Amino acid sequence: MPRIPTVHSKTYVTPRRPFEKERLDQELKLIGEYGLRNKREVWRVKYTLAKIRKAARVLLTLDEKDPKRLFEGNALLRRLVRIGVLEEGKMKLDYVLGLRIEDFLERRLQTQVFKHGLAKSIHHARVLIRQRHIRVRKQVVNVPSFVVRLDSEKHIDFSLKSPFGGGRPGRVKRKNMRKEHPSRQSAHPSETHQGSQASCERFLVCGSPRLREAHRLLAQVPVRRR
Repeated sequence: MPRIPTVHSKTYVTPRRPFEKERLDQELKLIGEYGLRNKREVWRVKYTLAKIRKAARVLLTLDEKDPKRLFEGNALLRRLVRIGVLEEGKMKLDYVLGLRIEDFLERRLQTQVFKHGLAKSIHHARVLIRQRHIRVRKQVVNVPSFVVRLDSEKHIDFSLKSPFGGGRPGRVKRKNMRKEHPSRQSAHPSETHQGSQASCERFLVCGSPRLREAHRLLAQVPVRRR
């Protein structure tokens, strides 16, 4: 079967000057402050910001009463307000050009989990998200770069199945509980082994219903002897 080609758009652009000290220091500061994994995550947000600012610049060149500027400009501003990047009192294209990369990094789920006090540090927040301890509304989200909307910000909490949210205790806690209460442990290993051995012998003697039916049919088949 022939392979179907897929077209993927770019998600980030590498810097034109790879060894620019000022930019390297800025990226390193952002990685440490927001708990990012690598430079690629910074470049991805920069590329998103560049596309938004480019769209705003193109719309600003049109007339104020142009239908395209009114329709696409309002859609762009509403989307930025919805995700919390732009304030409602600044719904103008001029303010879009003043957006910074920090405005987008503040809306990441990892940053919001830390600011809501659910994690001890920004790095601990990333671990909680990746281990599926965090939910937004009723949906468990394990993507640290998930963009949190303003109306979903107050619904960030621990998952109901997580040990932090009242779910089943973790592996280490269960192990410690068994040490504190040995009577709650399961049956002795030797008893468990004897029970499994007896059930195995019972199956070999009696067999399954299908096996017994097969033996019965074989007994009815006449055997030709020479």
